Amino acid sequence: MHRWYTRPVLFVSDLNRALHFYIETLGFEKAWHEGDGQGKVCQIDRAECEIILCEDAGRKDKGRLFVELTRDGIAEFKREMVERSIPNQISWWGYDVIKIEDPDGNELLFPLPDSGSEPGRMA
Repeated sequence: MHRWYTRPVLFVSDLNRALHFYIETLGFEKAWHEGDGQGKVCQIDRAECEIILCEDAGRKDKGRLFVELTRDGIAEFKREMVERSIPNQISWWGYDVIKIEDPDGNELLFPLPDSGSEPGRMA
């Protein structure tokens, strides 16, 4: 069976500002950065979540990522949000989610356990 491997691309207006947010605020690590760290495209990772950030002044659209964590993972992430003062809000996307926006308005949605999400997915 073939494996389909995906990495979303989020367009940002300032790559350094975006890197600071994802690394310093959300706890990602930089996996690679084209142009020996001087380019406009890089990848950040946290656990098995991989995101490509691309600085492109011509792109003004925004993305939305749905990041599902285990019950323990969401509890740990909630503690991190408090410790790091990560701005967030409870929102609705078919059920309750924690919504975090990056500096360019891209959204990361984290479903909350017991909020009507697919049965068994948050175990």
